[in-house]
Parts: sequence; C-alpha cells; structure tokens
Amino acid sequence: MSKADHMLSILWLLRSGRKITARQLADELEVHIRTVYRCIDSLCASGVPIVADAGPGGGYRILGRFAESPLMFDSEEQKALVHASIFAREAGYPFGEALIRAVDKLKLYTNEEQLEQIERHGRGVSVIHPPVDELEQSFLQTLELASAEGRSLEMEYRGGKDEAAVYRGFDPYGIVHWKGSWYTVGYCRLRQRIRSFRVDRIKRLERSEERFERPAHFSAKGFLLGNLLPESLEDASLLTVRIQGAERALNELQRHWLFGHTLVQRNEKEAVFRMESASLLTYVPYYLLPYGKALTIMEPDVLIKRMAEVSQTMAEHYQQMQMRSAEVKEG
Repeated sequence: MSKADHMLSILWLLRSGRKITARQLADELEVHIRTVYRCIDSLCASGVPIVADAGPGGGYRILGRFAESPLMFDSEEQKALVHASIFAREAGYPFGEALIRAVDKLKLYTNEEQLEQIERHGRGVSVIHPPVDELEQSFLQTLELASAEGRSLEMEYRGGKDEAAVYRGFDPYGIVHWKGSWYTVGYCRLRQRIRSFRVDRIKRLERSEERFERPAHFSAKGFLLGNLLPESLEDASLLTVRIQGAERALNELQRHWLFGHTLVQRNEKEAVFRMESASLLTYVPYYLLPYGKALTIMEPDVLIKRMAEVSQTMAEHYQQMQMRSAEVKEG
C-alpha cells in the first residue's frame, strides 16, 4: 500500500472515536510502527486535528466534530466540485494549480466507474473567457494574500492607455471578478479613500511593512457594484426609459448588468428602467443599436434623439467605407 492509502486507513480507524495507540494501528495495518508515526505527522501537517494522549489508557484520537465529517463525496458533490473548478480556472482563478491538485486528489480515491463519471461530466462543461496572463495571476495571488493578512502593498497603476503610471500605497480589501475582468477594491493611500482598480492595469506590486484593518462588514463586491449603479432608483436626476419590443428581445436586454439592475417595471411587451441621463448620451445607445427594429424606444426623447445621431454617424461611416472600397476597385 502507498503512504496515501496508509494515511486514509489510519483516518478511518481514528474516526471510530476511540483512542488507538501507534502499536494498535501498526498491527491493524500490518506496517512498521515508524510508518504509523510518519503518517500521523503527515495527517497533522495537512490539518487533521489528531491529539496524542500520553500515559496509561492513552493513544491517538481526533478532536471535535472532525470525526463526524464525511471523508468522501457522493456523485453529485463530485460533479459539482469538478464543474466549479472548471469555471474558476477558466475565469483566471489565481490558485489554479492548487485547484488542479485538489481535483486530482478527488480522483485518486475513486473506483474506475466513479472516475469515468467524473471525466464524463468534466467534458460536458466549458467556459469562454479572455485569457489571464501569468503576471496578472501573480498579482491576484499577491492581492488575495495581502487582503487575508491585512498587509499593505505598494502599487504602480496605469488608469488608461494614454495615462502615466502612478505609484501609490494600497490596502487591498478584496478581489472581485466581474464581466470577464478582475478588480481589486481597497483603501488608496494616495487619494485617501476607498477605490477600485482593474488588476490587468497594475504594472507592479510590492509588499510593504505597513498593516491595515479591513472595515467591519465591508463588501468589495457591493462597493464595486455601487460605484457603477445609481444609489437609488428614486433619484430625481434619473430618467425613465420605456422600451417596447418582442418578449425575447426584452429578456435579452434585461440580462445586461445595467438594464437588469435599473429595471422598475416589466411585462411581456414593455420594460421600464430608471437610468442616469449621462449614460443615455454615451454607451447606452451603442448597446441598443444592435437590436435594430426589434426594440422601440417610447421615452425619453433625449435617448431617441441620441439614437438617431448615433445611427446617422454609423451610416455615414460605412457609406464612406463603401465609397473608398469602390474607388480602390476602380483604380
């Protein structure tokens, strides 16, 4: 038997709840007592709460509720873990190698039928996601570790392509995966306020000697989403957007994060949103444009006017392309 098999066997024996000496374990497994000691040390190093009671009536035992915890997963739990690992790895999860090792351990203690089922379910799930390079994964690991330890970082960050990188102290409160990108949220010591940063725009990260305490009940996810959405749908500065169309088109529109979070009323043929006026003049028209005649904007007039302007600009752009193409062919 391998060392892993010996460790698992010892764990099963200790789960009985009674104290067992090293000699009794060695006799039960038909191994040398030194093998038992090595396996016990490895189990303790892996986090199993094994206690050694010395003296008459002593022996090894497991502390607390661990003895009652299941050591194996059923088929549904195995499938869920494999699928979750696929999603995490494809999303650029920073500890992907450890995740692979964990799934490999899961497969190690399965029979041929169970292993075939795990592999079959693993082939049935895929995720399309932009690749995350090694540097970004390294930054994510540093940020997650610093967040857990309360360790401040020195960060060099470039906000945009044409902006110069800025050096700042940063207290990372957490990392968030949103819409295909990783973000970190925390206290920026340069601006002296909580901010969010895209991890793929970080140029350098270094651990510092400074420490920090994360605010109680702080949610990095809530902060990031709160910065992207209006604080209240009852805000007087928001405009009502009324859109009619086929149910399928409205359903697709509602899946977009902005429309989904600003929806206030919906039926089969119409959806009503409360949205910031600035967004209606910038990116909202470009998101609505691909729907063409499948959607009809009933209000506000400012969005209808902006849609007409954007459509005309796009039409002129492609007309110029068509004319240039014709000139090239004639020449």
